Amino acid sequence: MIRLQYFSAFAAALFLLLSSFGEASDAFAENAKLSNESLLWGPYRPNLYFGVRPRIPKSLTTGLLWARVDSFDSVQNNFRHTCEQHEGMHGYGWDEYDVRYGGRQIIHDAGNSLDITTEFVKIPGGQHGGSWGVRIKGRPREDAPERLMTTMIFYAAMEGFGSLSVKNEPNELGVEGSVTLDGSSGELGSFTLEVTEGPGSNRHPPPNHPSYAAKPLDRTMVASLQVPEEQLWQAKPLLFTNLKKEIDAMVAKHGAENAPPPWQTFTIANEIQEGNLHFVQKVFEGAFEFDVLYSSSSAEDPISSHGLTNAIKTSVKSFSDRFSKLLAPQAPFDKSKYQAFSRSMFSNLLGGIGYFYGDAVVDKSYAPEYEEENEGFWEETAEARGRSGVHKLEGPLELYTSIPSRPFFPRGFLWDEGFHLLPVADWDIDLTLEIVRSWFTLTDEDGWIGREQILGPEARSKVPVEFQVQYPHYANPPTLFLVFEALIDKLNDKSALKSTSDPLERIRSAHLQHPELAISYLKDLYPLLRRHYFWYRTSQRGDIKSYDRVAFSQKEAYRWRGRTPQHILTSGLDDYPRPQPPHPGELHTDLISWMGMMTRSMRRVAEIISESEDAEEFKRYETAIIRNIDDLHWSQKHQTYCDATIDDYEESVHVCHKGYISIFPFLTGLVAADSPRLGPILDLIGDPEELWSDYGLRSLSLKDEFYGTEENYWRSPVWININYLAVKSLLDVATISSSPHQIKAAKLYTSLRTNLVRTVFDEWERTGFAWEQYNPETGMGQRTQHFTGWTSLVVKIMCMPDLKKEEHGEL
Repeated sequence: MIRLQYFSAFAAALFLLLSSFGEASDAFAENAKLSNESLLWGPYRPNLYFGVRPRIPKSLTTGLLWARVDSFDSVQNNFRHTCEQHEGMHGYGWDEYDVRYGGRQIIHDAGNSLDITTEFVKIPGGQHGGSWGVRIKGRPREDAPERLMTTMIFYAAMEGFGSLSVKNEPNELGVEGSVTLDGSSGELGSFTLEVTEGPGSNRHPPPNHPSYAAKPLDRTMVASLQVPEEQLWQAKPLLFTNLKKEIDAMVAKHGAENAPPPWQTFTIANEIQEGNLHFVQKVFEGAFEFDVLYSSSSAEDPISSHGLTNAIKTSVKSFSDRFSKLLAPQAPFDKSKYQAFSRSMFSNLLGGIGYFYGDAVVDKSYAPEYEEENEGFWEETAEARGRSGVHKLEGPLELYTSIPSRPFFPRGFLWDEGFHLLPVADWDIDLTLEIVRSWFTLTDEDGWIGREQILGPEARSKVPVEFQVQYPHYANPPTLFLVFEALIDKLNDKSALKSTSDPLERIRSAHLQHPELAISYLKDLYPLLRRHYFWYRTSQRGDIKSYDRVAFSQKEAYRWRGRTPQHILTSGLDDYPRPQPPHPGELHTDLISWMGMMTRSMRRVAEIISESEDAEEFKRYETAIIRNIDDLHWSQKHQTYCDATIDDYEESVHVCHKGYISIFPFLTGLVAADSPRLGPILDLIGDPEELWSDYGLRSLSLKDEFYGTEENYWRSPVWININYLAVKSLLDVATISSSPHQIKAAKLYTSLRTNLVRTVFDEWERTGFAWEQYNPETGMGQRTQHFTGWTSLVVKIMCMPDLKKEEHGEL
């Protein structure tokens, strides 16, 4: 009840604010404050199976570890902490989750014969972002032994200048009842963190060894450590170090032949003392449950287990009601199995949002070789990258972002993020704009944003050394500008503002309900957008004049930097076939298409904030780019768009590898519905011998000589982000009655939409995971599992309209 009353007060405060303030800037500032309070806490350590922290640098961090402990042989490999691929999981993730309220996650730990549920909720109140709680439940799986022994370790650490200490009196036998930690920091104020005993139904291993008398397992063990701040993120190795000391002591006391059972052996020392890291361990037999309760001292009442129970129910119902209003799948995906699938996919996209803080490795030597202007430039740049002393730590920086994959890519990726935010914008535009702002605050003085944000040693621990360095001449597809277009579309379409019963709706959609807030936001961000845009135009320019190319404009041509003979990692399409050998005179179809979309977005932003001169400038660029796409990249011979390079005779020639590159102008909305190029594009899309497959569009034509070769990363597999752009673009044509291609586009749209949803759903149902890519021959998921970043675009695909009029068969 407290929760709902607070939310009502929260919404009322914003309503009064927006009613009384005449200046949009004042309203925006206050709205941001209220919104930030509801976003302060979360499971913002998405690289862990569960870990809560606030969006505050150097603050309280928490995490959870567990293991099955009934065998000495496997215990060390059974410990779970960071999300990992191929760790014996049969799927894990959020069934329902909302960043502002919380939700329910289920971890199907088949390797440990245990299903773990974490039910996390936030309880607003007070002056420091409110309180929160999580209920942790374990249930043996069907194949579990009759007596399943599990150890659970919750830990809390305090970075920076705050304090964190255990309130319970030291007891060498352990703690009876709840474990309580007291803490404080400048940003959080004072708080308590309580780890409860749990219900009376919890069972613990009985005494069956003399060691039990010194460490009874029906109590909770607590070990306090003082650890250098830069090591606090390494909770698992720190735990193992503590465990080893206890194991050695037990073996010394009882002998190897009379060692305690593993559930007794793998326990921490009972050492409550001063420290900045505290482990709290429980050992259970069979099913179990306990709560972790964080109470802000400035809140009216501390959170209790009873209050947590009520808040969990409210949170789950709130998510379900909101989802049915905003993101309900449309026919033929309106069956219950697709609804559960869609909720899970979207929840895991939100559940991948994290807060990152730390330094980044950057090469700002600005070596002349990085201009890549000479033939053989890739060899010169490799030598420049290898020079000593060019890699520096820069920062610290902070970023609030979603991530592509919790086990494999737990960090911010620039070109992924724009795709991530498209479904989020339909759910919570305020959250979306908060994340966009966080990204643009990373813009440097030249306008560059690093394409990967690997902030701090914890993030770097998941990245090979050779990929950690960021280079200020490297770009990435500017997909965040898709979000600005989505915002402007919503501002222009009043039907996009849907009514819900959510008490926080006025916060979530304030920028749509009050367009002056959106305009203020865009005005505030505009200098960074403009700087970023012109960095692209300068740093990724292509050469027209030197090779006597004939084009409408002598300026609008673009070339990715960071090219090697095997890859253009900066393009995002890594190993997609390109002209060989690389040449400084190359022009890239996908990049000029991205620049066209980016320019259109900048023009629309300039128009809505009344920067009329800029809008005219961007309009000229936009027109020139569209004209040059045809002049520089359309191959009349191959009837497709192609990259261009310079041959041995210093002539500009097309190099055509049909695939995603070939349809990029269409994917980015730069091909008119009545364009003579559209027919061949649709033919290429729909041809089973080229791009079409039963599982989605192939990344490379089946006829191409490089199809399925070498790394085969972007040389055949189906990628959901590009397929989403295709579905959206087909829908755009299918709804234009004047287009000569309307009927064909509608048929392709309907079939492609069906194929994509079926592909992702079938693999999710079979494996428990969303995948990075899908095999075009079998539909099987490939590469990275739990890829709930842009693969979650399937949620938006399911929300798209059904254009098929006849009766649908069973999918």
